[in-house]
Amino acid sequence: MSLTRRQFLTLMGGSATAVAAAACGVPERELLVQSPIEMPEDMVTGLDNWYATIDRQNRAPLGVVVRVMEGRAKKVEGNVDYPVNRGKHNAVAEAGLQGLYHPDRIGSPLIRTGQRGEGKWEQLSWTDAVSRVAERLGELSGEETVFITNPVSAHTGLVVNRFAEALGAKHMSYEPLERTVLKASMKQVFDQEAMPDFDIENAAYILSFGADFLNTWESPVRYARGYGHFRQGENRSRGKLVHFDSRFSMTGANADEWVYVKPGYEGEVALAIANVMISAGLPDSPALHRITGQGSNSLESFTPQAVGSRAGVDPEKIVRIARDFLEHPPGLAIGGGSAGAHSNGLFNLNAIYALNYLSGSVDQLGGITFNPSPPISDLPTAPDATSFSDFRDLAGRMSGGQVKALLVRNADPFYGLPENTGITRASFNVPLIVSFSNRFDDTTMLADIILPENHYLEDWGTDIPDPGPGYQTIGFQQPVVRPFFESRGPHLGTKNFGDVLMTLAQVLEKDLGLDADNFKGLMENDARRLRELDRGSVRAANDKLFWNTILQRGGWWDTNASGDIHDPRSGQYSFPTAAQAPSTGGSGEFHLMPFETTGLTDGRGADLPWLQATPDPITTATWQTWVEINLKKAEEMGINEGDVVKVTSEQGSIEALAYPHPGISPDVVAIPVGQGHKGGGRYSKDRGANVLSILSPVTESETGALAWAATRVNLRRTGEWIRLPKFENTAPDLAEDGHRRIIPLTSG
Repeated sequence: MSLTRRQFLTLMGGSATAVAAAACGVPERELLVQSPIEMPEDMVTGLDNWYATIDRQNRAPLGVVVRVMEGRAKKVEGNVDYPVNRGKHNAVAEAGLQGLYHPDRIGSPLIRTGQRGEGKWEQLSWTDAVSRVAERLGELSGEETVFITNPVSAHTGLVVNRFAEALGAKHMSYEPLERTVLKASMKQVFDQEAMPDFDIENAAYILSFGADFLNTWESPVRYARGYGHFRQGENRSRGKLVHFDSRFSMTGANADEWVYVKPGYEGEVALAIANVMISAGLPDSPALHRITGQGSNSLESFTPQAVGSRAGVDPEKIVRIARDFLEHPPGLAIGGGSAGAHSNGLFNLNAIYALNYLSGSVDQLGGITFNPSPPISDLPTAPDATSFSDFRDLAGRMSGGQVKALLVRNADPFYGLPENTGITRASFNVPLIVSFSNRFDDTTMLADIILPENHYLEDWGTDIPDPGPGYQTIGFQQPVVRPFFESRGPHLGTKNFGDVLMTLAQVLEKDLGLDADNFKGLMENDARRLRELDRGSVRAANDKLFWNTILQRGGWWDTNASGDIHDPRSGQYSFPTAAQAPSTGGSGEFHLMPFETTGLTDGRGADLPWLQATPDPITTATWQTWVEINLKKAEEMGINEGDVVKVTSEQGSIEALAYPHPGISPDVVAIPVGQGHKGGGRYSKDRGANVLSILSPVTESETGALAWAATRVNLRRTGEWIRLPKFENTAPDLAEDGHRRIIPLTSG
């Protein structure tokens, strides 16, 4: 199937158009400038312009403004208008500049010339590359094609969904630490498809279980901003935070009280708290009647004494916290992270979120606010992540030769899925792997053809926040600079991902029903539909002015278009009458707790040196993989900081640098996620170890999600020592403070 030069330029036209002239009042003569390596003297004006766009580095995209001088992006700041972050941003957003100018970026379509994984490539023109992919896809039946993407929403999600449907392909949504259990809990407890907004700012008392919401969980920039007001808001008393977790995290360090819980028992602690609250005499209500079954206390088996002995929590502490939570409204209960990453993860999260009914914080100020559907009904919100069980089944289909084409965009399953799935080995049985990545991540290293997409600072796009701010919001992303590789000509360089899919569909003669010639045109069409609503943050006399204004502000939102009032009788959850104990993989001495760090998060930031050098807020460690082990336990085993230790599960082993820690249980070791890439470029390749590779294939019992906090491991010294790069003194030294002795955490 061939594609002429004229046809190709017609189909791909407009994908690299200039930044909108009226956005931020930039004069038109500036718009076509992209700085060369050596700046001509007459181009150096010393003037800067700021463009609003959407940051795509974070899992929860932020509204940002980017400083541009002489055609080059120089600085990222938070957009004060954007509802999700209100002018705040983080290190991950800052590092977007390094992604834009990364020396290892893929700058043109490539085709594999050597053996798969050998790293030998040849440059293709876009005409040739699109023709080759279309020809191969045209020979396959729909069920033989699988499309894996990150969770995509808004216009990108619309194009992906229509493309997969037109091909009859299976679309799978991938994240290393999936949200399957969390989304299932929202459905069962609140009857909601979308994540709600947590009104941390106006809460008086917060119970947090496993969710490191001040660092990496869900939308940490938004939550941290709200937390600042929670702590020192005007005309109100200081809020109190109690954090239950198996690891001393950033959120635990900021809490008024951190309570250690044995891994997997968070739900039982929540039920014991509910038992105390109900016994204290809650007023009868539809919500109480539904979740208890009869409006009475059905939690007799979850007494603080019984739960405390199983969960390793002092029963008196459970009673005290429960009464404080009840007596200081509005009270907010949040659960996620490791609390949902066990075989009983859904049991845990359901129990935690049901506490919000008892505290009366559902649909209330300082509680849980539900997000509405998008203002444009065609636009999808982010889909649920496909479960680990489904990816394990995919690996089996790949091994059996049932998958003939694998398309991958902004996802790295060959890195993030545990070795026991066999998906990397199975990839050698797939005849065609196409990657849309603009960097050589572990999955792209094994691709046959690479169709690199633009960096987000060069690109058009939209976003429907998930979780949203509690009212209708659409973020608009515009290119703030010309595509970096544009100078290579129209046949090379990078392209908009949506445009590539739309072009492939036209070559394959598949009608996506989008009524637009390119991706930007699709956005402009729906901007007109937004204008016709005649409400929200942007109103204008004509379509052009409306378009320019939403680009200038970074999006559109309507604070009056909130979620529907929640019926407390909806949902499918009622308190259980029996405990659901967690199961673990392996019989090792220690319970392994993987965790995300501020910079690398789930591994997506490992190729950027700024994020590699961003210190973990608790250990201040950087650039390496370390293992946190209880200080006294380390002394017993003869382990010192920097000792190289082998961490072994029933699935394999990795090596990491020891970090004796006074704030971790003797029964638990914790290892950061994000290192150990086989690809990704010079800053991530072969650095550290991938803790995800040794996880046991334990799944959550109801959803099939990976129970990534349910693996047991053993540790042993290797006899080697490497200095752990960090910004602070050692934990043993810090354990002595003058005449005071900081007592390391002990079990029980």
